[in-house]
Amino acid sequence: MNKKILKIGLIIILLICFFASISLIILFRNELKTLTSLKKIDDNGMYQMTYYGDYGFDDFLEIGATNDKDIEEYVTKRLLKGIPIKFNVTDSGCTAFVTRNENNDVIFARNFDFDYAPSLQLYTNPKNGYASVSTVNLSFAGYEKDKLPTKGVSFNNFLTLASPYLPFDGMNEKGLTVALLAVPEVQIKNDSSKITLNTTTTIRLILDKASNVDEAIELLRKYNIYFSGDVYCHYLIADSTGKSVIIEYYDNEIQVIETDKQYQVASNFVAYNNLNIGEGYTEFDRYDKVMNKIKDNNNSLNMDTTINLLNDVGIYDNGIDKLQWSVVYNITNKTGKIWSHRNTKNIKDFKLE
Repeated sequence: MNKKILKIGLIIILLICFFASISLIILFRNELKTLTSLKKIDDNGMYQMTYYGDYGFDDFLEIGATNDKDIEEYVTKRLLKGIPIKFNVTDSGCTAFVTRNENNDVIFARNFDFDYAPSLQLYTNPKNGYASVSTVNLSFAGYEKDKLPTKGVSFNNFLTLASPYLPFDGMNEKGLTVALLAVPEVQIKNDSSKITLNTTTTIRLILDKASNVDEAIELLRKYNIYFSGDVYCHYLIADSTGKSVIIEYYDNEIQVIETDKQYQVASNFVAYNNLNIGEGYTEFDRYDKVMNKIKDNNNSLNMDTTINLLNDVGIYDNGIDKLQWSVVYNITNKTGKIWSHRNTKNIKDFKLE
C-alpha cells in the first residue's frame, strides 16, 4: 500500500514538473527563441542575434527614463525577468560618414573605437515599428573579455535580451541609418513636459519610428535626452534619398547640421556653428582623411576603398588597437558588411529583409 501511494505521489510530482516546464516554455518562448538565435560570428567577440517578440519599447516611450537606473530597472523587469543589469559606460572615439558608391547607392560607414567592446548585430521587427539591424555594444551590458556570451541558451546569455535598448548604430527597413559618436561637451536644457530618453534609446526611437531624416528630427524634438555615464554624443543620420544631418545638443536646443554636398563626415568634435570643439586627440586628422579620400574619388567610394579607409582611420593608442567594429550600410539596397578589429578576412555580409 505504501509503495502504491509512493508511486502515485511520484507520478503526481512528475506531472507537476512536466506541466510547470511546459508553462515556462510557453511563458518564455520568445526569449528562448531569441537566445537560440544567438551565435558568434567572429572570434574577437562579435555576435549576431534576432530578437523575437515584444521588447516593450512603446510602453517605455510612455514613461522614459531620467537616469540609467531607471532603464536598468525597466529592462530588468520587462525583458530580463528579474535578472539585474548594470550599464557600463565609458568614453569612445568614432568616425562615420555618408557618401555614394560607384552605382550611386547611398552608403553609411562607421568605426567604433573603444577599449574593449564585444558587439552584437541585432535584428528586430517590432509590431508597431520598422524592422532594423543594429550594432550593440555588449560592454554596455556588462560583457567583457572574460565574460562573453556562450553557445546555446544559458544564464550567462540572458543579458543579451537587453540589446534592443543598447544600439550604437543601425539601419531600418526604410533605409534610415544612424550612429552615435562621442563629443567633448553638450549644452542642453530639458523640458519638464517631455519624456526623457538616454543616448541609446534615442537611436532605438529613430530606428523603430522614423522613415527618413525629417521624421527623425521631428521625433527627436519631442523628447528630452540625457547622456548615459555623462558621455556626451552627437548623431549622424542619413536616409535613402542621400539626405544626411548631424544632430547636436548645443545652445540649449537641438542643432541640425546640414550639408549641401553628396557626403557628410562626423568625428569626435562639436560641428555646430563651426565651433570645432574637439577632444584634443585624433578627431580632426580622422575627419580630414575621410574628407580628402571622398574628394579625391569624386565623391564616390567603392566598397574596397571604403573598407580600407575605415581600417586606416581606426584609432591606435600607444600601439593598442582601439578599433572594435566597422560597419558599412548600403542604404539604397538595405545590405551591408560588418567586421571587427580590422579583420578583413572575416567580413560578414548582411541584408535587411
